[in-house]
Amino acid sequence: MGGFPLIAYSIAAAKLSKKIDRIIVSTDSEEIAMVAKKFGAEAPFIRPAEISGDKSTDLEFVLHALDWFKKNEGKIPDYFVHLRPTTPLRRPLDIDMAIEKILKNRRATCLRSGHEIRESPYKLFGIDGDYFSGLFPKDKRPDYWNLPRQSFPPVYQPDGYVDILVSRFVLKNKVIHGKKIVGFISPDTGEIDKPEDLSFVNFKLQKEHWEIYNWLKKNFLINKQIKLI
Repeated sequence: MGGFPLIAYSIAAAKLSKKIDRIIVSTDSEEIAMVAKKFGAEAPFIRPAEISGDKSTDLEFVLHALDWFKKNEGKIPDYFVHLRPTTPLRRPLDIDMAIEKILKNRRATCLRSGHEIRESPYKLFGIDGDYFSGLFPKDKRPDYWNLPRQSFPPVYQPDGYVDILVSRFVLKNKVIHGKKIVGFISPDTGEIDKPEDLSFVNFKLQKEHWEIYNWLKKNFLINKQIKLI
């Protein structure tokens, strides 16, 4: 995207954050590990294939990383700032604001980012045989799904913009998020889940100012050729 691999954008965002101490990439790919190192991240281990499949969970890779820290460094980080490569466009200031927010809330079990979605789930249907049915049977308002959008509470879609995990909570409870999820309202900068999503994110990259993109071009372009790929 824009001449750089997706993972470079997450690394750049972490580099430009004022509150992230280390940048660790967890991957099962030697090639991705090499690229991550070239853009300034650490890739001190290769993740096992059995926890790197399509159905593998975040919990598996986080526990693996925590185990590596305990065995190799004798301690674990207090927090993981999880930056998914599939949400490449971020503003480093937002990351720092999210970190400040969870540091002020000692009861928090994690922080998750999400952007407000336009269509409320109250207006959606499930299907039962031949018939549509509302998703909220306890709502007693007749035909509540036809009410104006303003009749419903705002709803937020998790987007991978910035998630922060509390290491000791994960180790103790063997879950990622828990119940005290601090909400961080993020801009909708686009997630890349399908090839066609790349067009939307590329459009935003070219039409808007992105500090991370300027940093990548400044540090890794020589005569318009990428230095390290």
